[in-house]
Amino acid sequence: MNPAITLGPLVLPWGLGAVLASLLVAWALGRWLGRRQGADPGDGLWGALWAGALLARIAFIVEYRSAYLAEPLSMLDIRDGGWNPVAGLLGAWLYALVRARRRAPQAWPALRSALMAGTAVFVAGLGALSALPDTDRRLPALTVRSLQGAEVDLRTFQGKPTVINLWATWCPPCVREMPVLAAAQRQSPDVNVVFLNQGEAADQVRAWLRSRGLGLDNALIDETRAAGAVFEQKAFPTTLFFDADGCLVGTRIGELSAATLQERLARIRR
Repeated sequence: MNPAITLGPLVLPWGLGAVLASLLVAWALGRWLGRRQGADPGDGLWGALWAGALLARIAFIVEYRSAYLAEPLSMLDIRDGGWNPVAGLLGAWLYALVRARRRAPQAWPALRSALMAGTAVFVAGLGALSALPDTDRRLPALTVRSLQGAEVDLRTFQGKPTVINLWATWCPPCVREMPVLAAAQRQSPDVNVVFLNQGEAADQVRAWLRSRGLGLDNALIDETRAAGAVFEQKAFPTTLFFDADGCLVGTRIGELSAATLQERLARIRR
């Protein structure tokens, strides 16, 4: 199953879809109960949302603090997808409880019911995503080319955990995350980090890497974007994470930071 929702030019990870669905359910139920009970929990719901998001981010930063402390400003860049969902749920409920006790006890029944419904949808969504059979997707029998023109079968990377980054030189988030992936390649000899360019010629990619001072191993070319078709991916950057047996463990659509890459690498090393 494609790990993203495609709406025209917009590509959203299913995880974000679960978040949006839970927010919609909580908001709709809260409004309906608020009208019936004469106490609108709207402000409490929004407050719980922001409190949950803040605590989810802080908890993730604390867990991967060594990576974030190396580049402190990256703590503010939420595009890296670094969140702790359990901490987020706890933060939302804690805010709601404190608010109900101190400021709006009359809105608590509606707020509680809305949060329970939103939490149920969120947990069910994450549970469904974790149950998706990613492991039936394997390193494909796909032949691409190195920058020197040699043929490379992606199955040859089986035997070690493997990260395949689908990227392009014209893609700003691809460019931003490239140093993070290059550093991981240098620092993690137990992992194959593969840079699979999509749709560009070898000369163009070689010149771009030279201009950036990037000396990469496993820099490959997929001029026909065959990998994007095989993995049903249209968005860049997309990073695919395989275990040592060649089974797909996870997919990240969007930019990675050192911290979120560290989290993903831990999964495929198990």
